[in-house]
Amino acid sequence: MTQSENDITVVHVMRHGEVHNPEGVLYGRLPGYHLSDLGRQMADRVAEHLADRDITHVVASPLERAQETAAPIAKAHGLDVASDERLIEAANVFQGKTFGVGDGALRKPVNWRHLTNPFRPSWGEPYVDQVVRMMAALGRARDAARGHEAVCVSHQLPIWIVRSFVERRRLWHDPRRRQCTLASLTSFTFRGDRIVSVGYSEPARDLVPPHLRAGAKPVKGASKGYGA
Repeated sequence: MTQSENDITVVHVMRHGEVHNPEGVLYGRLPGYHLSDLGRQMADRVAEHLADRDITHVVASPLERAQETAAPIAKAHGLDVASDERLIEAANVFQGKTFGVGDGALRKPVNWRHLTNPFRPSWGEPYVDQVVRMMAALGRARDAARGHEAVCVSHQLPIWIVRSFVERRRLWHDPRRRQCTLASLTSFTFRGDRIVSVGYSEPARDLVPPHLRAGAKPVKGASKGYGA
């Protein structure tokens, strides 16, 4: 395919739908966490929203919840779901634990050594590393759908970090302020190889529980809201 500086390509980066996680575990990169029934409804809703778009490539994080979210979108366009490890959730030392608002985790001395540097951050994968891999994944999707549209299904933190980088915001942030709700689309428009605009939409907003919507106040005990 001939590449041109005038090619317009849109890469939609979607956060997966709600996960079945009754214990409120910070599941991170753990296998075995699948979409809930509501999460499947969210995925179907976004597939309907994108049904008339010129989507020629669908790719997802290898984690089950991302692959399951991507499936109805790919099916609607007669595509297979590709997998890209670079779209995976951010590594986190609290993976597998219940670590949420009001559970006392921040008061436990054993956790303090992981909370010393919010700028890197000290509890997980460096923000800069997330930018590097996510930008590479976006570039791969752009090339695969050159002149058309692609969908990448990923996870809240990596999506927010790459958007922050593109929009020239600082990478360290308050997690409660992320504009990246379940099943949302953060859409990067490329002219040639250059990003010229970023958009954000929530096609399944009415299906998202109020306390999990972008900008909502955290609810005590609802730690699964911070799984991504």
